[in-house]
Amino acid sequence: MKLILEFLVALILHPLAVLLLWIDLARRPELPSAEKIVWAIVGLIWGIGPILYVLVGDGVLWGARAPRAL
Repeated sequence: MKLILEFLVALILHPLAVLLLWIDLARRPELPSAEKIVWAIVGLIWGIGPILYVLVGDGVLWGARAPRAL
């Protein structure tokens, strides 16, 4: 029963996370177009795409981006 519930929650939350990922990609002028396309495709990987974007791609799915130190 727990596995079914986790699967249903993932089905609901993954599309939302991908949508937020795509919105963030559109608002990032420092990324080249090719990199944006790659991240948009990686985001579609069910379950890990948005997580990889936040951890590896320095992405933010919501809220303001913290300023980088120079």
